[in-house]
Amino acid sequence: MDDQNLTREQWLARDFEAHRPRLRAVAHRVLGSSADADDAVQEAWLRLRRSDTSDVANLGGWLTTVVGRISLDMLRSRASRREDSWDAGLAELTETERAAHPTARTPDPAHEAELADSVGVALLVVLDTLGPAERLAFVLHDLFGMPFEQIADIIDRSPAATRQLASRARRRVRAADSGAEAERAGAGSGPEGRRERAVVTAFLHAARGGDLGTLLELLDPEVVLTSDPAAAAMGSPVQLVGPEAVAGRFNGGAQSARLAAFDGGIGLVWAMRGKPKVAFRFTVSDGRVTAIDMLGDEAWLESLEIYYLRD
Repeated sequence: MDDQNLTREQWLARDFEAHRPRLRAVAHRVLGSSADADDAVQEAWLRLRRSDTSDVANLGGWLTTVVGRISLDMLRSRASRREDSWDAGLAELTETERAAHPTARTPDPAHEAELADSVGVALLVVLDTLGPAERLAFVLHDLFGMPFEQIADIIDRSPAATRQLASRARRRVRAADSGAEAERAGAGSGPEGRRERAVVTAFLHAARGGDLGTLLELLDPEVVLTSDPAAAAMGSPVQLVGPEAVAGRFNGGAQSARLAAFDGGIGLVWAMRGKPKVAFRFTVSDGRVTAIDMLGDEAWLESLEIYYLRD
């Protein structure tokens, strides 16, 4: 069809399709989900159809900004749903993701592999620990070269603050990629550190998978779980004694916890919008967990140097 005979919508559709691969790549890397990325791109198309773009000199930049804002809203909505679950009580952490969010999409392994190839393992390790604005600033600047001034407009921050967000995310990615997070935290190195990490990793996998038998095997007969006042105020039991009680607490849970090095050891951390909420400090002896301390004190958590590890 001759260009002169194209309708406005046909013009828009043609131009939009030219930008679709980049837009989907942006959304995919920010959201970590192929299905969510498709939803974000579709919403961008609907907004384009409703908008007057006659004064837009750079349609690609305009569309990237729109997709960025949509993705940011989706991230915030996702985080808000998790925060609601947290506020309902710490016990929510021990339910499976499916039980807590029955309408959530099941991750497609093929899509996860595609994402891993496109952004690297290190980013996947830390992506869910970043706050929405921090995550978007890093992806748009470091992976797509968008100027901080433009990103600042999307996340409603100053360019300087946006630069700081991206820098903080970059440090986490580099630490995870090099393995320096454990070394710098003084954990996970040497034979004893590697054994401790293996035990906590196995515990995390068994908890997520609902493998009660493995959990019981990993727990010492006299294991004790204790909670500080902050964690107890969130709904955690002040103390549980014995492998059956402790395993029952974690069985099928820990879906959002991340393996981490902190405070000179290996444990788990649950973060909300990039901010640690609870640290699970493990004590391991002779290949078994002898104690788990659930720590939610905000001041203490903010003082920690936390390095998230691959599990």
